[in-house]
Amino acid sequence: MLPPVARKKMQAWIRSRHLICSGNFFIFETLDYSAIERFEKCVTSLGGTLISVDPKKRVWLGNHRQILLYQAKASLHTPHHELKQYWFKNGSFHTRFSENP
Repeated sequence: MLPPVARKKMQAWIRSRHLICSGNFFIFETLDYSAIERFEKCVTSLGGTLISVDPKKRVWLGNHRQILLYQAKASLHTPHHELKQYWFKNGSFHTRFSENP
């Protein structure tokens, strides 16, 4: 994946509150594991590293179905990366799946 495409995907995830910045790490939460794989490709394309992927909790989808919420943690090696500046401007401190909106 080319870096400009990866940057645009990550910016879209920041706007949709799937991706937040916490310290020097980017935290991505999703219900779809294939999105974790796309996130990993974006991070490696931008020169970063995927640190961990953990199932965080079960989320109700409708009245009778529960789905796992996955949380991925990644690091981009440059401290003043432009995605962090984009997150300051357009992002949030909580993901869309947080209890504290």
